[in-house]
Amino acid sequence: MAQVKTLSEWMAVRGIGLAELVETSGVEERVVEAIANGRYTPSPDQRQRLSAVLGVSVEEIAWGHVTQVSHVYGHGPQFGRSP
Repeated sequence: MAQVKTLSEWMAVRGIGLAELVETSGVEERVVEAIANGRYTPSPDQRQRLSAVLGVSVEEIAWGHVTQVSHVYGHGPQFGRSP
């Protein structure tokens, strides 16, 4: 059974740095950095490109958010009552 790891864990296992991953995958640096930090869920094309560089299947990488996504409604307390 395949072992599932985050993108940053696979980068450490393979010894690939952020700059090398960006260059070889063709995915924007800010996007790769956000994915590696668990702040962005990539598109299927981005998943394919990154997994190909790391030499693993798409299913072996955990693509979800690491930190909880918080949804903020309204403009905040500085603007008065929010819905």
